Amino acid sequence: MDILLVLIGFVVLVAGGELLVRGATQMARAFGMSPMLIGLTVVACGTSAPELAASLAAAVRGVPEVALGNVLGSNTGNIGLILGFVALLRPVVSTNDLFRRELPLMVFVMALPMALYWNGVQGRFESGLLVLLLVGYMIALIREARQDGAPSDEEADQDLPPEAPLWKAVLSVVVGIAALAGGAVVLIQGAVGIAAALGVPDRVVGLTLVALGTSLPELAASAVAAWRGHSAMILGNIIGSNIFNVLAILGITGLIKPIVVDAAAMQTDIIISVGFGLLILPFLALFKRIGRVSGGLLMFLYFAYIYSLFIRTG
Repeated sequence: MDILLVLIGFVVLVAGGELLVRGATQMARAFGMSPMLIGLTVVACGTSAPELAASLAAAVRGVPEVALGNVLGSNTGNIGLILGFVALLRPVVSTNDLFRRELPLMVFVMALPMALYWNGVQGRFESGLLVLLLVGYMIALIREARQDGAPSDEEADQDLPPEAPLWKAVLSVVVGIAALAGGAVVLIQGAVGIAAALGVPDRVVGLTLVALGTSLPELAASAVAAWRGHSAMILGNIIGSNIFNVLAILGITGLIKPIVVDAAAMQTDIIISVGFGLLILPFLALFKRIGRVSGGLLMFLYFAYIYSLFIRTG
């Protein structure tokens, strides 16, 4: 039954990713916004919904290490697994705006947990600051969309779906997000059932199975975007999701219930997460793209990290 749930969840995720990407690109055309900004906002927030639900549930149920591990594992997986995988399908090209501004901001936000958990506790004050940072970031993106929403020259040559009425585009996004969330829930249920049968520890479950399961919406949406040639939306989705994971998920979760973890145990995983964020900067600085060789390297390093987790926990 658990294996069947995993298969059903995967199918629903693929369908949801197709609907979300199609609707999001149609919304970009309707509002005159670039696919990059749609990826940073609508797609990123929508695909990060499962991470928020999983982390809230973990914190409320008294397993905060699963909540934090979910965020760290998702951010690492977004870069190592998802970006690496889609780069194997089709090289992912960056825009100048993404490289100069959004990527450094993503690395900075991913490094915030190093300061937040120096003593193993994230209280409501720190959580409130994270939420305020998220609000400020979203306001800045909305202002940018109003001032200069037209696609850049680097995005103009990408194939876009046919124009559609705004209500159809919004409906496609809503249904796509719902399908992604539902598919992730079904898949996680099956994956956690398999993990329980194998006796996998909670911390590793958060960093691997839960993180992978809740990152599947990003994977599905990014794979569909890669198939359609929307490079800016892929990077926008990954960057926006990683920023949203730290600021929104840890912020909202910590406001509801302070997060207390073993600082020594989690610092290594925080450093590795930041390291993956830093790793893609030289690739884009030199080549302005994540090609198949770089994508293969990212995937290799990611699976080496996952393997090390199981080795460290015995």
